[in-house]
Amino acid sequence: MDEEQLWQEDGRREPEAFALLEEALGWAREAGLRVIVDLHILRSHYFLDKDPPLYRDPSEERRFAGLWEDLADALAAHPCDQVAFELLNEAVAKDHKDWNRVAHAAHTAVRQRQPERFIVLGSNRFCQCVTFPHLRVPEDKRTILTFHYYNPMLVTHYTAPWVGPLRDYTGPIDYPGDLIPADLFQAQPAELRETMKDNGLHFDLEAMRRDLAYPLAVREKTGLPLYCGEFGVYKACPDSVRLRWLRDILTLLREYGIAHAIWDYRGAFGIVDENRQPTAILETLRS
Repeated sequence: MDEEQLWQEDGRREPEAFALLEEALGWAREAGLRVIVDLHILRSHYFLDKDPPLYRDPSEERRFAGLWEDLADALAAHPCDQVAFELLNEAVAKDHKDWNRVAHAAHTAVRQRQPERFIVLGSNRFCQCVTFPHLRVPEDKRTILTFHYYNPMLVTHYTAPWVGPLRDYTGPIDYPGDLIPADLFQAQPAELRETMKDNGLHFDLEAMRRDLAYPLAVREKTGLPLYCGEFGVYKACPDSVRLRWLRDILTLLREYGIAHAIWDYRGAFGIVDENRQPTAILETLRS
């Protein structure tokens, strides 16, 4: 859910939006689905922002906590084993300590109103595995740890228009192993080559395993459940590459007992097409 959908600028609820939220939760209950209510975009925070006000303006931190107070009150009647709260999608604070501070304020706001509600919490910088050691985890057994997994971006976001220099590479792509031919890499502009190197030019299941070690270590230390809240591959990536990547990440998520949800259902990473017909991805998920 986005702040602008649910609340007016002065903090008043949008009645129609809250009614739609209740309706969606009802549909999920009828279908036997549990739900995570996730604040995805705020007026003070978007995951592609360079320096969101949320982390540098104390009033925005208070507003964020206040939104969760209101949501906690609005959804209090829903069973705690059916509806959980995810504080924020893909925090992008420049300093990990700032996200820890802001997350703590929102976590406390929910917990004061709902002692038993599960709260979903991820690490800074796009909820990446590698930033998990910097996450301040509350001493609260009703917390679920979450991460998102899209490594390597050269594969999972192949030609996606929002990923900076990587979007400009339109040549052949492969996985596992060397992602692009060496001669083609050398032929790319300098900025693109540097970005490619930063994101990795060789990748396989063992590289994924090394990434997952970060959140797994926090799970081991805290005893909290671990959930991969997003993973997937952009539709422009060749299906054969896409499916090999998905098989590898699914192998590891199942091996380690990590709960998971693919991104997304009918969008650019979807498991069904625009006509709601199953894609090849769906069979991979079922296998």
